[in-house]
Amino acid sequence: MGRGNQKNRLLLLLTVNGVLLILLATVVVVAVCVGKYAVTPAECLKVIWGAVSHTPSGCAPMTENVVLMLRLPRILASVLVGACLSVSGVAYQGVFQNPLIAPDFLGVSSGACIGAAVAILLSLGRGSTQLMAFLGGIVAVAITVLIPIAIRNNTNIMLVLSGVVVGAAASSVLGFIKFTADPESQLAAITYWTMGDFSYIQMDDILSVLPMMGVAGVVLTLNSWWLDVLSMGENQARSLGANVTLLRNITIVCATLLTAGSVCLAGTISWVGLVIPHLSRMIVGPNNTRLIPVSALMGGLFMLVVDTLTRTIGAIEMPVSILTGLIGAPFYIYLLIRNKRAGA
Repeated sequence: MGRGNQKNRLLLLLTVNGVLLILLATVVVVAVCVGKYAVTPAECLKVIWGAVSHTPSGCAPMTENVVLMLRLPRILASVLVGACLSVSGVAYQGVFQNPLIAPDFLGVSSGACIGAAVAILLSLGRGSTQLMAFLGGIVAVAITVLIPIAIRNNTNIMLVLSGVVVGAAASSVLGFIKFTADPESQLAAITYWTMGDFSYIQMDDILSVLPMMGVAGVVLTLNSWWLDVLSMGENQARSLGANVTLLRNITIVCATLLTAGSVCLAGTISWVGLVIPHLSRMIVGPNNTRLIPVSALMGGLFMLVVDTLTRTIGAIEMPVSILTGLIGAPFYIYLLIRNKRAGA
Protein backbone atom coordinates (compact mmCIF):
# COMPACT_ATOMS: atom_id res chain seq x y z
CA MET A 1 0.00 0.00 0.00
CA GLY A 2 2.80 2.40 0.93
CA ARG A 3 4.69 1.64 -2.30
CA GLY A 4 1.52 2.23 -4.33
CA ASN A 5 0.94 5.57 -2.64
CA GLN A 6 4.53 6.55 -3.34
CA LYS A 7 4.11 5.75 -7.04
CA ASN A 8 0.89 7.75 -7.15
CA ARG A 9 2.60 10.77 -5.56
CA LEU A 10 5.49 10.49 -8.01
CA LEU A 11 3.07 10.28 -10.94
CA LEU A 12 1.19 13.32 -9.63
CA LEU A 13 4.43 15.28 -9.27
CA LEU A 14 5.59 14.40 -12.80
CA THR A 15 2.18 15.26 -14.20
CA VAL A 16 2.00 18.61 -12.42
CA ASN A 17 5.53 19.59 -13.46
CA GLY A 18 4.87 18.50 -17.05
CA VAL A 19 1.64 20.49 -17.27
CA LEU A 20 3.30 23.57 -15.76
CA LEU A 21 6.22 23.33 -18.21
CA ILE A 22 3.82 23.10 -21.16
CA LEU A 23 1.78 26.03 -19.87
CA LEU A 24 4.92 28.07 -19.27
CA ALA A 25 6.22 27.43 -22.79
CA THR A 26 2.82 28.33 -24.25
CA VAL A 27 2.56 31.57 -22.28
CA VAL A 28 6.13 32.51 -23.26
CA VAL A 29 5.16 32.31 -26.94
CA VAL A 30 1.96 34.28 -26.30
CA ALA A 31 3.86 36.92 -24.31
CA VAL A 32 6.37 37.37 -27.12
CA CYS A 33 3.57 37.80 -29.67
CA VAL A 34 1.22 40.21 -27.91
CA GLY A 35 1.82 43.92 -27.40
CA LYS A 36 1.67 47.23 -29.22
CA TYR A 37 3.75 45.68 -32.02
CA ALA A 38 2.12 42.37 -32.93
CA VAL A 39 4.28 39.35 -33.77
CA THR A 40 2.93 36.07 -35.14
CA PRO A 41 3.90 32.77 -33.45
CA ALA A 42 5.70 31.71 -36.64
CA GLU A 43 7.78 34.91 -36.64
CA CYS A 44 8.50 34.46 -32.94
CA LEU A 45 9.83 30.93 -33.44
CA LYS A 46 11.84 31.96 -36.51
CA VAL A 47 13.52 34.83 -34.68
CA ILE A 48 14.36 32.69 -31.63
CA TRP A 49 15.66 29.84 -33.77
CA GLY A 50 17.72 32.27 -35.85
CA ALA A 51 19.29 33.72 -32.70
CA VAL A 52 20.07 30.26 -31.30
CA SER A 53 21.45 28.82 -34.55
CA HIS A 54 23.10 32.08 -35.69
CA THR A 55 21.26 31.97 -39.02
CA PRO A 56 19.08 34.63 -40.70
CA SER A 57 15.49 34.48 -39.51
CA GLY A 58 14.00 36.04 -42.63
CA CYS A 59 11.91 38.42 -40.50
CA ALA A 60 11.92 42.20 -40.54
CA PRO A 61 14.65 43.89 -38.45
CA MET A 62 11.94 45.60 -36.38
CA THR A 63 10.44 42.23 -35.52
CA GLU A 64 13.84 40.85 -34.50
CA ASN A 65 14.54 43.87 -32.29
CA VAL A 66 11.15 43.69 -30.59
CA VAL A 67 11.48 39.96 -29.88
CA LEU A 68 15.16 39.76 -28.93
CA MET A 69 15.87 43.16 -27.38
CA LEU A 70 12.57 44.06 -25.71
CA ARG A 71 10.28 41.13 -25.01
CA LEU A 72 12.53 38.12 -24.45
CA PRO A 73 14.69 39.78 -21.73
CA ARG A 74 11.53 40.98 -20.01
CA ILE A 75 9.91 37.55 -20.24
CA LEU A 76 13.00 35.77 -18.91
CA ALA A 77 13.28 38.28 -16.06
CA SER A 78 9.64 37.88 -15.05
CA VAL A 79 9.91 34.07 -15.04
CA LEU A 80 13.17 34.23 -13.04
CA VAL A 81 11.80 36.71 -10.50
CA GLY A 82 8.54 34.80 -10.04
CA ALA A 83 10.39 31.51 -9.55
CA CYS A 84 12.92 32.98 -7.11
CA LEU A 85 10.33 34.81 -4.99
CA SER A 86 8.22 31.65 -4.79
CA VAL A 87 11.14 29.41 -3.77
CA SER A 88 12.23 32.05 -1.27
CA GLY A 89 8.73 32.04 0.20
CA VAL A 90 8.79 28.25 0.55
CA ALA A 91 12.16 28.42 2.32
CA TYR A 92 11.18 31.18 4.74
CA GLN A 93 7.84 29.59 5.59
CA GLY A 94 9.55 26.25 6.21
CA VAL A 95 12.44 27.44 8.33
CA PHE A 96 10.24 29.72 10.48
CA GLN A 97 7.33 27.24 10.60
CA ASN A 98 4.88 29.97 9.69
CA PRO A 99 2.79 29.76 6.50
CA LEU A 100 1.99 33.48 6.56
CA ILE A 101 5.58 34.72 6.24
CA ALA A 102 6.60 36.43 3.00
CA PRO A 103 10.13 36.59 1.51
CA ASP A 104 10.64 40.25 2.36
CA PHE A 105 9.82 40.00 6.07
CA LEU A 106 13.50 40.25 7.09
CA GLY A 107 13.59 43.77 5.65
CA VAL A 108 15.28 42.88 2.38
CA SER A 109 12.75 44.66 0.16
CA SER A 110 12.70 47.82 2.28
CA GLY A 111 16.49 47.92 2.40
CA ALA A 112 16.73 47.38 -1.34
CA CYS A 113 14.30 50.24 -1.94
CA ILE A 114 16.47 52.54 0.17
CA GLY A 115 19.53 51.59 -1.86
CA ALA A 116 17.70 52.19 -5.12
CA ALA A 117 16.25 55.48 -3.87
CA VAL A 118 19.71 56.76 -2.89
CA ALA A 119 21.02 55.82 -6.35
CA ILE A 120 18.12 57.67 -7.99
CA LEU A 121 18.82 60.75 -5.83
CA LEU A 122 22.45 60.64 -6.98
CA SER A 123 21.30 60.32 -10.62
CA LEU A 124 23.20 57.06 -11.10
CA GLY A 125 22.58 54.72 -14.03
CA ARG A 126 20.34 51.66 -13.99
CA GLY A 127 23.23 49.27 -13.36
CA SER A 128 24.39 51.29 -10.35
CA THR A 129 20.81 51.53 -9.10
CA GLN A 130 20.47 47.75 -9.21
CA LEU A 131 23.77 47.31 -7.39
CA MET A 132 22.76 49.80 -4.69
CA ALA A 133 19.41 48.04 -4.33
CA PHE A 134 21.11 44.69 -3.87
CA LEU A 135 23.55 46.07 -1.30
CA GLY A 136 20.73 47.82 0.56
CA GLY A 137 18.79 44.58 0.84
CA ILE A 138 21.80 42.64 2.11
CA VAL A 139 22.64 45.33 4.68
CA ALA A 140 19.05 45.33 5.98
CA VAL A 141 19.07 41.55 6.42
CA ALA A 142 22.49 41.69 8.10
CA ILE A 143 21.13 44.18 10.64
CA THR A 144 18.08 41.98 11.20
CA VAL A 145 20.26 38.94 11.88
CA LEU A 146 22.70 40.83 14.13
CA ILE A 147 20.02 42.18 16.48
CA PRO A 148 19.14 38.77 18.02
CA ILE A 149 22.83 37.93 18.28
CA ALA A 150 23.54 41.22 20.07
CA ILE A 151 20.82 40.62 22.66
CA ARG A 152 21.71 36.91 22.92
CA ASN A 153 18.27 35.67 21.96
CA ASN A 154 18.85 33.99 18.62
CA THR A 155 15.44 32.39 18.20
CA ASN A 156 13.03 32.32 15.27
CA ILE A 157 10.55 34.58 17.06
CA MET A 158 13.19 37.19 17.87
CA LEU A 159 14.45 37.10 14.27
CA VAL A 160 10.93 37.73 12.99
CA LEU A 161 10.49 40.63 15.41
CA SER A 162 13.84 42.07 14.33
CA GLY A 163 12.71 41.88 10.72
CA VAL A 164 9.55 43.80 11.57
CA VAL A 165 11.56 46.51 13.36
CA VAL A 166 14.13 46.84 10.57
CA GLY A 167 11.42 46.90 7.92
CA ALA A 168 9.53 49.64 9.75
CA ALA A 169 12.70 51.70 10.22
CA ALA A 170 13.63 51.25 6.55
CA SER A 171 10.16 52.37 5.48
CA SER A 172 10.59 55.54 7.52
CA VAL A 173 13.97 56.22 5.94
CA LEU A 174 12.45 55.65 2.50
CA GLY A 175 9.66 58.08 3.35
CA PHE A 176 12.24 60.74 4.26
CA ILE A 177 14.08 60.13 0.97
CA LYS A 178 10.82 60.56 -0.95
CA PHE A 179 10.16 63.79 0.94
CA THR A 180 13.52 65.22 -0.11
CA ALA A 181 13.39 63.93 -3.72
CA ASP A 182 12.61 66.15 -6.69
CA PRO A 183 8.85 65.71 -7.26
CA GLU A 184 9.20 66.30 -11.00
CA SER A 185 11.54 63.39 -11.72
CA GLN A 186 13.16 61.58 -8.81
CA LEU A 187 10.01 60.99 -6.75
CA ALA A 188 8.23 59.35 -9.68
CA ALA A 189 11.20 57.08 -10.36
CA ILE A 190 11.45 56.04 -6.69
CA THR A 191 7.72 55.39 -6.45
CA TYR A 192 7.72 53.33 -9.64
CA TRP A 193 10.65 51.27 -8.36
CA THR A 194 8.77 50.40 -5.16
CA MET A 195 5.82 49.11 -7.21
CA GLY A 196 7.72 46.68 -9.46
CA ASP A 197 8.67 47.13 -13.08
CA PHE A 198 10.12 44.96 -15.87
CA SER A 199 10.08 47.65 -18.56
CA TYR A 200 13.78 48.34 -18.88
CA ILE A 201 15.23 44.88 -18.24
CA GLN A 202 18.14 43.97 -20.50
CA MET A 203 19.85 40.62 -20.93
CA ASP A 204 22.99 41.93 -19.18
CA ASP A 205 20.88 42.69 -16.10
CA ILE A 206 19.70 39.09 -15.96
CA LEU A 207 23.16 37.65 -16.52
CA SER A 208 24.61 39.78 -13.73
CA VAL A 209 22.40 38.16 -11.05
CA LEU A 210 21.73 34.75 -12.62
CA PRO A 211 24.80 32.94 -11.19
CA MET A 212 24.07 34.09 -7.63
CA MET A 213 20.37 33.27 -7.85
CA GLY A 214 21.10 29.95 -9.55
CA VAL A 215 23.51 28.84 -6.82
CA ALA A 216 21.09 29.89 -4.07
CA GLY A 217 18.22 28.01 -5.74
CA VAL A 218 20.30 24.85 -6.21
CA VAL A 219 21.42 24.90 -2.56
CA LEU A 220 17.84 25.23 -1.34
CA THR A 221 16.73 22.42 -3.65
CA LEU A 222 19.51 20.10 -2.45
CA ASN A 223 18.66 20.91 1.18
CA SER A 224 14.91 20.50 0.71
CA TRP A 225 14.84 17.34 2.87
CA TRP A 226 16.55 19.18 5.73
CA LEU A 227 14.07 22.00 5.27
CA ASP A 228 11.34 19.45 5.97
CA VAL A 229 13.20 18.49 9.13
CA LEU A 230 13.47 22.13 10.24
CA SER A 231 9.73 22.52 9.63
CA MET A 232 9.11 19.99 12.42
CA GLY A 233 10.57 22.33 15.04
CA GLU A 234 14.01 22.85 16.53
CA ASN A 235 13.81 20.08 19.14
CA GLN A 236 12.58 17.48 16.65
CA ALA A 237 15.21 18.56 14.11
CA ARG A 238 18.03 18.21 16.67
CA SER A 239 16.82 14.75 17.64
CA LEU A 240 17.20 13.74 13.98
CA GLY A 241 20.81 14.95 13.90
CA ALA A 242 20.31 18.33 12.24
CA ASN A 243 22.62 21.26 12.93
CA VAL A 244 19.71 23.65 13.34
CA THR A 245 21.72 26.87 13.51
CA LEU A 246 23.82 26.06 10.44
CA LEU A 247 20.88 24.86 8.35
CA ARG A 248 18.75 27.83 9.34
CA ASN A 249 21.51 30.29 8.46
CA ILE A 250 22.15 28.62 5.09
CA THR A 251 18.44 28.70 4.29
CA ILE A 252 18.08 32.35 5.31
CA VAL A 253 21.14 33.40 3.30
CA CYS A 254 19.99 31.58 0.15
CA ALA A 255 16.39 32.80 0.43
CA THR A 256 17.65 36.35 1.03
CA LEU A 257 19.90 36.19 -2.04
CA LEU A 258 16.93 35.08 -4.15
CA THR A 259 14.77 37.92 -2.81
CA ALA A 260 17.50 40.56 -3.06
CA GLY A 261 18.33 39.52 -6.63
CA SER A 262 14.65 39.73 -7.57
CA VAL A 263 14.26 43.19 -6.07
CA CYS A 264 17.51 44.22 -7.76
CA LEU A 265 16.06 43.24 -11.15
CA ALA A 266 12.49 44.47 -10.95
CA GLY A 267 11.92 46.45 -7.76
CA THR A 268 9.52 45.44 -5.01
CA ILE A 269 6.89 42.90 -6.06
CA SER A 270 4.51 41.91 -3.30
CA TRP A 271 2.46 38.81 -2.55
CA VAL A 272 4.12 36.38 -4.99
CA GLY A 273 6.24 34.68 -2.32
CA LEU A 274 3.18 34.31 -0.10
CA VAL A 275 0.51 33.27 -2.57
CA ILE A 276 2.35 30.82 -4.84
CA PRO A 277 3.78 28.51 -2.11
CA HIS A 278 0.28 28.04 -0.72
CA LEU A 279 -1.22 27.31 -4.12
CA SER A 280 1.56 24.78 -4.71
CA ARG A 281 0.93 23.11 -1.33
CA MET A 282 -2.71 22.66 -2.27
CA ILE A 283 -1.57 20.64 -5.29
CA VAL A 284 1.47 18.61 -4.13
CA GLY A 285 1.36 18.87 -0.34
CA PRO A 286 3.87 20.28 2.17
CA ASN A 287 6.88 18.10 1.27
CA ASN A 288 9.57 20.59 0.24
CA THR A 289 11.27 18.16 -2.12
CA ARG A 290 8.15 18.28 -4.28
CA LEU A 291 7.09 21.79 -3.31
CA ILE A 292 10.20 23.73 -4.39
CA PRO A 293 10.23 22.76 -8.11
CA VAL A 294 6.46 23.12 -8.41
CA SER A 295 6.55 26.53 -6.70
CA ALA A 296 9.36 27.66 -9.00
CA LEU A 297 7.40 26.73 -12.13
CA MET A 298 4.11 28.08 -10.84
CA GLY A 299 5.76 31.31 -9.66
CA GLY A 300 7.44 31.87 -13.00
CA LEU A 301 4.17 31.19 -14.83
CA PHE A 302 2.18 33.46 -12.53
CA MET A 303 4.65 36.34 -12.79
CA LEU A 304 4.81 36.07 -16.58
CA VAL A 305 1.01 36.14 -16.89
CA VAL A 306 0.78 39.15 -14.55
CA ASP A 307 3.52 41.08 -16.37
CA THR A 308 1.95 40.34 -19.75
CA LEU A 309 -1.40 41.62 -18.50
CA THR A 310 0.10 44.81 -17.03
CA ARG A 311 1.55 45.83 -20.40
CA THR A 312 -1.42 44.84 -22.58
CA ILE A 313 -4.70 45.50 -20.74
CA GLY A 314 -4.48 49.29 -20.83
CA ALA A 315 -3.12 52.17 -22.84
CA ILE A 316 -0.53 52.85 -20.10
CA GLU A 317 1.56 50.10 -18.52
CA MET A 318 0.54 49.26 -14.96
CA PRO A 319 3.09 48.61 -12.18
CA VAL A 320 3.29 44.90 -11.44
CA SER A 321 2.55 45.09 -7.71
CA ILE A 322 -0.86 46.63 -8.35
CA LEU A 323 -2.09 43.47 -10.03
CA THR A 324 -0.29 41.07 -7.68
CA GLY A 325 -1.83 42.97 -4.75
CA LEU A 326 -5.32 42.69 -6.22
CA ILE A 327 -4.79 38.92 -6.40
CA GLY A 328 -2.76 38.44 -3.23
CA ALA A 329 -4.78 40.43 -0.69
CA PRO A 330 -8.01 38.41 -1.07
CA PHE A 331 -5.99 35.20 -1.00
CA TYR A 332 -4.29 36.30 2.23
CA ILE A 333 -7.70 36.89 3.81
CA TYR A 334 -8.73 33.41 2.68
CA LEU A 335 -5.61 31.95 4.33
CA LEU A 336 -6.41 33.69 7.63
CA ILE A 337 -9.98 32.35 7.59
CA ARG A 338 -8.77 28.87 6.65
CA ASN A 339 -6.15 28.80 9.43
CA LYS A 340 -8.69 30.01 11.97
CA ARG A 341 -11.11 27.22 11.01
CA ALA A 342 -8.31 24.66 11.15
CA GLY A 343 -7.34 25.78 14.64
CA ALA A 344 -10.93 25.85 15.89
